[in-house]
Amino acid sequence: MLLIERYVITETRRPLLVMLGILTFIFAAYSSERYLAEAANGTLALEVVFDIVVYKVLIALEVLVPVALYVSVVLCLGRLYHDSEITAVAAAGMSPLRLYKAVALLAIPISLAVAALSLYGRPWAYANAYRLELESKTELDIGHLLAGRFNVNAENGRMILAERIERRSGRLVDVLIFDGGERRTRLYRSREAWIADPDPEDPIVEMTHGTAYSLQHDGIKDKRVLFQRMAIHLEPLESTAEFRRKAASRPELRASAALPDRAELQWRETRGVSTFLLALLAIPLSRTGPRRGRFAALLPVTAVYAAIFYAGDICKSLVGNGSLPLSPGLWLVPLAMGLVLLALIVRERAIVRVKTG
Repeated sequence: MLLIERYVITETRRPLLVMLGILTFIFAAYSSERYLAEAANGTLALEVVFDIVVYKVLIALEVLVPVALYVSVVLCLGRLYHDSEITAVAAAGMSPLRLYKAVALLAIPISLAVAALSLYGRPWAYANAYRLELESKTELDIGHLLAGRFNVNAENGRMILAERIERRSGRLVDVLIFDGGERRTRLYRSREAWIADPDPEDPIVEMTHGTAYSLQHDGIKDKRVLFQRMAIHLEPLESTAEFRRKAASRPELRASAALPDRAELQWRETRGVSTFLLALLAIPLSRTGPRRGRFAALLPVTAVYAAIFYAGDICKSLVGNGSLPLSPGLWLVPLAMGLVLLALIVRERAIVRVKTG
């Protein structure tokens, strides 16, 4: 590797690592605050908060890494332009394409990592994060239930009241469970209750020495049952179609004919290419005059990134609802980025020829 390329890569890598660390820390802190608040409210088990935050950070890296790389290239080259270092090496005969080569050498492995993360790591993290949330939010998960309080599930209206909670054995003592359905209300009063099967798809609760009431809303078919031991199946928390789509594997999305699934697949497939093109676009955007500050280009650079990000999001929505055909679909954004980049490179080479002619 030549001296100039190695120098540019070194100068870009330093702010990249710092910025990626800062962005990751900020996102992790934001996610921790959100899930710790749920744990404090009794709707999420405290012991799973750390794992969920780790999965959420892994999901966010497909956005944080391209941003960090993009801004790092701008900061590095902006400093080189500000200090007239690029002007000096250009006067010595360096081709402007050497800058693109240097950034490309750094961006290619990062783009491949982002592509792998988007195609494989992101759905895996979504699936595991959602599984932990489902298991933790099962009504009788004592990790988030509070003794002597009405623990209400806002999603289905079920209420659980326990006089005492034995954390070690996982049992609730002197329990009242209220389940209000559309046609009938069920009420369970038992001496003890515990989770017999924590499967989030079909959680089973067992109770001993109690009474079960079934009160019909219309009619007089009310029931009262005394039991020594009873098992009830709790209604599982349903996952949304969007969440199932984000957790689906690449083969599952390819086999699906649904437009939202195809849009999700194209979103994943374009992440690596967009990361690479975004890093190269930062080169012409970072150019500043020698008397201007090194951060002078940050405003237009930010505007360009916002336009690219929202264009991808809009295209995803349009493909999902059928307003934009699958071809080119979300590939329209990296295609436009490539054309703009090519035009900027041609323009830059034409300027160099004029100056040296």
